[in-house]
Amino acid sequence: MAELTLDRLRKSFGSQEVIKGLDLTIADGEFVVFVGPSGCGKSTTLRMIAGLEDVTSGAVRLAGQDVTRTRPAGRGIAMVFQSYALFPHLSVADNIGFGLSLQRLPRAEIAARVRAVAETLQLGPLLERFPRELSGGQRQRVAIGRSIIRDPRVFLFDEPLSNLDAALRVQMRLEIARLHRRLRATMIYVTHDQVEAMTLADRIVVFNEGRIEQVGSPMALYERPANRFVAGFIGAPAMNFLAPGCALLAGLAVPAGAREAGIRPEHLALVAPGDGAGGSVELIERLGPETFAHLRLPDLPDTVTLRLPGDSGVEPGTAVALRALPDRVQWFDAAGRALAATRG
Repeated sequence: MAELTLDRLRKSFGSQEVIKGLDLTIADGEFVVFVGPSGCGKSTTLRMIAGLEDVTSGAVRLAGQDVTRTRPAGRGIAMVFQSYALFPHLSVADNIGFGLSLQRLPRAEIAARVRAVAETLQLGPLLERFPRELSGGQRQRVAIGRSIIRDPRVFLFDEPLSNLDAALRVQMRLEIARLHRRLRATMIYVTHDQVEAMTLADRIVVFNEGRIEQVGSPMALYERPANRFVAGFIGAPAMNFLAPGCALLAGLAVPAGAREAGIRPEHLALVAPGDGAGGSVELIERLGPETFAHLRLPDLPDTVTLRLPGDSGVEPGTAVALRALPDRVQWFDAAGRALAATRG
């Protein structure tokens, strides 16, 4: 069992508190993704779980055991970093088996375990190569293999794909998802990439300024954000935020206490002239299967983003009429909290 619990976890650097009392339980075998803007504390939290950063106060518990002061090597946790950190003078096989060689295990046992890990990660034909002879994706698989061979209770990934190009990120994302299904291990993954978070996670933890804003499944956070921060952070393109009195929301009942409305780009619709708020197309982004239109409306300070089919014939400068789908508008109070009626 590898349930992981953070109990009132805090971290300060001098007088500056960067982690401000985190409470979180991650179930055995769960894949949890930490997301948030740069400097929000997600990587620092990961390093405290690994034992690479001291904890100022609070506790880290693994399978019910307090490991807050346990040295990193004694926690049963493996960490995969953004940099591959491979030994350039060692072969793929020796890099994967390096930790076992430090334990002075028999060579035959090390070789057998290296072969098993290499088969899992499709690295068998590459075992005699050196890191300089590998692609970025292959190097990252070697780094993951070095973690797998230790048979850890928890895997930690700190932005492992950020150094790869777009095609390799997609490939490695699929491989990490397959690896989780195969191993059923507890995994915590830090990323700034929303696509990685939405496609990999059982649950997403949204960080902001050293605190947890919301924890939930990817679609729960997308459809029922707890507050304006989560609503604006989760989703690409971002949610549109509107003043309750704007023409785009004309005719909608405004809940008591509402100070702002949010609407996803796919929850806006083009309608016949006169049936909605009038505006014009300022910019078009064509992405193949879908198109994003950025619209300028007279009573709004910012453009509004609309998601359209890829074959949409809308062009910059086109006059349009726009309507919000009434049952998909989300409302927020003056403190940025989602109103209960919009989160059902």
